[in-house]
Amino acid sequence: MKIQRYASRFAFSLIVGSLVLAACAPRQAAEPGGPMQSVGEGEGEVSIVAWAGYIERGETDPNYDWVTDFEEQTGCKVNVKVAATSDEMVALMTEGGFDLVTASGDASLRLVRGKLVQQVNTDLVPSWKNVDPRLQDAPWHTVDTDGDGEKEHYGIPYQWGSNVLMYNSEVFADTPPTSWNVVFEEMTLPDGNSNKGRVEAYDGPIYIADAALYLMTHQPELGIRDPYELTREQFDAALNLLRQQRELVNRYWHDAFIQIDDFINEGVAASSSWPFQVNLLKFEGHPITSVVPQEGATGWADTSMMHINAPHPNCAYKWLEHSLNPKLQGDLAAWFGSVPVVLDACKGNALLGDTGCETNGLNDFEKIWFWRTPEANCGYDGRTDCVPYHEWVTNYIAVIGGR
Repeated sequence: MKIQRYASRFAFSLIVGSLVLAACAPRQAAEPGGPMQSVGEGEGEVSIVAWAGYIERGETDPNYDWVTDFEEQTGCKVNVKVAATSDEMVALMTEGGFDLVTASGDASLRLVRGKLVQQVNTDLVPSWKNVDPRLQDAPWHTVDTDGDGEKEHYGIPYQWGSNVLMYNSEVFADTPPTSWNVVFEEMTLPDGNSNKGRVEAYDGPIYIADAALYLMTHQPELGIRDPYELTREQFDAALNLLRQQRELVNRYWHDAFIQIDDFINEGVAASSSWPFQVNLLKFEGHPITSVVPQEGATGWADTSMMHINAPHPNCAYKWLEHSLNPKLQGDLAAWFGSVPVVLDACKGNALLGDTGCETNGLNDFEKIWFWRTPEANCGYDGRTDCVPYHEWVTNYIAVIGGR
């Protein structure tokens, strides 16, 4: 299989102000003050901001194609803009011109509060009734924005899963890693060589939560209860761990295909990753596998959200319905290593297999710390002194820059 490569899109220094709404001429996709009330004839295309590997048309592997049939059935051509981080997704939606985005929880509330996305009328998505009940009213896409005491929906769940520790099984041989310590602390790996220069870390600011999660187990005296709700002392401890990690890091990755290349050609032995990279490397026969370490893992529950000024709203709603098709859900889960949001997809899918959902973590839902936007309001004990997301951004830039 020919592996595609995507270039980096944005430096973090250009994203700090990504919540500023770009000025643009309004295209009224929804009724004033509310969501669309009916779906009409498609406009001929739909533009989607998505994670790499999330929307496939068979170009990488002909077995994985959930775009061609949609285009044939609806006449809506699918245009995809790959984004490598949640900050990049927010920046692209701020620029405008897109219809949908497959937003993770660390972006979705920023999109809602920045008035970049519109309410979704679930009555216009017939397959909504088939969505996993655990996700239908998830807090990362349902928000009471009008103050009437009832939460409004701002998206349709797409897929979910956990971040994993990906590693070279030849390097670790008969001693596979069981802890995130192999990427946070300098050590000699089972092949007799140091891990210095042979590990990678995700370059999104939300990765600070991975450090905090590690400290929950290894420095319990810090009292971290939630990796996204950090007091100043807890936040500084996570930054110090990341500064220590910087001495080990070969690259801060956000391009999935560049990370794949690093494992093949640059001698990288271990890194936080997504199941997508693991699956592609395994498919090509490389000695790569993954594990969710003993400390647990952060994860993502992604939602298809619609731009407030979506230029192709009818095609967008048609895609929202298509996205819940059990075959698409099962094929995507098999391709990405994720879990479907439609549980009917877990049985009878030739690519996923009848045990694929369990393999991908279906029963681990309660164990995953799903990405969400850190806020000053800690969410417990009435505290309002937690470190907000904009400080996560600026401080992680500093860590990567050696400060």
